[in-house]
Amino acid sequence: MQSKKTVTKREAKMTENIVCHKCQEAITKRMITALGKTWHPEHFLCRHCDEQILDATFNVQSGEPVCNKCFVERCTNTCVGCKKPILEKTICAMRENWHEDCFCCGGACKKPLANQTFYERDGKPYCKQDYEDLFAARCAKCEKPITDSAVLAMNVKWHRDCFRCNKCENPITSQTFTIDGDKPVCPACNC
Repeated sequence: MQSKKTVTKREAKMTENIVCHKCQEAITKRMITALGKTWHPEHFLCRHCDEQILDATFNVQSGEPVCNKCFVERCTNTCVGCKKPILEKTICAMRENWHEDCFCCGGACKKPLANQTFYERDGKPYCKQDYEDLFAARCAKCEKPITDSAVLAMNVKWHRDCFRCNKCENPITSQTFTIDGDKPVCPACNC
């Protein structure tokens, strides 16, 4: 003997009120509930490609579901360093987006620069040391990078402390000096 299930008015009313967000038709069998809405499974579609979302996880854009593929292609930033989508923390520097691990010095050290002072040259970030080693003007005497003010004399730059008389080794502080064999000589030694 088969038993019949009696549906009460309350149960009937509850099933009548469940409608698909997409087609606005009643849902009588399987349904998907997400984002505070219900759908027929075949109507739970990506807002971009209109493909059915079958994955257990999905993304949301403007309150609508987005499949993982479209989310990566359309809704994420691309890292300028590795050209891959950024799905986690983004570093915005030099008007570009970077993975935190990709935002590194463009010089020899390759050290991470997130939350660090950096210098830019030709679209690449550099730490202070590598930037100075690669691009700073060099002192005519010691050949080390000049990072502060410099003396411009004889068409080259000098550290203030390196601009010295070639004969007595005293700093040349006046604007008057002579040149002896491509070397500066102070007025006192020029006599």
